[in-house]
Amino acid sequence: MNPKNIYPIKDFKNTVLLKPLIDQSHVENVFAGEYSYYSDLKDPKLFLENNVLYNYGISGTSLKIGKFCAIAHGTKFIMADANHATKGITTFPFAIFGDKWAEPMPLSEYPFKKYDDIVIGNDVWLGYGVTIMPGIKIGDGAIVGSKAVVSSNIPPYSIAVGNPAKVIRVRFSEAEQKILTDLAWWNWPISSIESAIPVLAKGNILELQEYAIDNKLKC
Repeated sequence: MNPKNIYPIKDFKNTVLLKPLIDQSHVENVFAGEYSYYSDLKDPKLFLENNVLYNYGISGTSLKIGKFCAIAHGTKFIMADANHATKGITTFPFAIFGDKWAEPMPLSEYPFKKYDDIVIGNDVWLGYGVTIMPGIKIGDGAIVGSKAVVSSNIPPYSIAVGNPAKVIRVRFSEAEQKILTDLAWWNWPISSIESAIPVLAKGNILELQEYAIDNKLKC
């Protein structure tokens, strides 16, 4: 598969690779690794407009998505610019309306809460209609169930569901997670990944580790 093609599936326009889509845009604070995709029942090419919300650039934060992520229809990333200042008496954002309402105190002086970037790891699956709140980090290999609202960080290789999203179980033991973290298969040459597809899709971790050793990959 050519990672530079926006549409990765022949004759199918409901799925796009995010990296080439973002690269062709003028958006400078959204990043995605190779082979991460977004599927939409209408128009996935509107991902930056319809799914990365309140991205006005005021907060200086970014959205960073790793490699080989699967993002389902309706997933929303709420950027930090959605938030209002809450330390004063009112949350009303007078300054954004300009003129006399901005003169007493410019927007840059409002006591907004500071947020980190939204960071989605590698090999993450975000189900239908997931909402990711500002500053959230989701670890490698995590799965987030449909309609979940993620307002706290999700550890690697865990499964989270609900509103607010809660971890219901982990996919692998701590020892297995360490092996996978050390292998970081998503960083292998694509030819090695392609050869390992049967193991990645239905094998076990020890098989993947043996494949890495046999092929002199990181392990």
